[in-house]
Amino acid sequence: MAGHSKWANTKHRKATQNAKRGKIFTKIIRELVTAARLGGENIDFNPRLRAAVDKALANNMTRDTLNRAIARGIGDVDSQEMETICYEGYGPGGTAVIVECLSSNRRRTVSTVRHAFTKVGGHLGSAGSVAYLFNKKGVISFAPGLNENIFIDLALEASADDVVINTYGTIDVYTTLELLGKITNTLKKAGLTTISTKIAFIPSIIIHINEEMIMELQRLIDMLEESEDVQEVYHNVKI
Repeated sequence: MAGHSKWANTKHRKATQNAKRGKIFTKIIRELVTAARLGGENIDFNPRLRAAVDKALANNMTRDTLNRAIARGIGDVDSQEMETICYEGYGPGGTAVIVECLSSNRRRTVSTVRHAFTKVGGHLGSAGSVAYLFNKKGVISFAPGLNENIFIDLALEASADDVVINTYGTIDVYTTLELLGKITNTLKKAGLTTISTKIAFIPSIIIHINEEMIMELQRLIDMLEESEDVQEVYHNVKI
């Protein structure tokens, strides 16, 4: 009699989850190493490292693993040289896409990224082709449930650029890169707990595309994120 094995299904699901978690950790460790190498180990003066540390902790990386990655970055341990590369391109429906990568092999990475764009009918552009449509900012995110008026006053007094209340009540504070550490510390001292801190390319104008194109855009993002070289994917579409 045909049937199914709950054990086999559970084992397969856990293996998939572990593989995905391992890939996420690999990307975060690369970012920790590179951020520490470029800007030093003090997160108060290195917004890129602060964002990487927050991401590591949010994904339950141990302090030991995190600290070893930073040590590699500042030269305590030999490590493979990684290069930060940003690729710009046009996705489904003419969407603007920026792909942020960390790689030790530029040729391999550009081949992977180009292939993903081609699969959805898009193409890579030259440097600057879509970057002008985005602003690079620090983004500090907070959980729902805060008093919005008091929160906005605190953030603006700390010199934040903008405060956005999202659909499900989460709050994003946008800052310049230079003020990311200062504003994060100011809000934490006021008793506020962050969900995450990151540096991101924020689109200056959001566009709308149809459902079919949104599905193709998501397919592009999924393919790109399969690569260990790809750290983040940004676009200018309302989803």
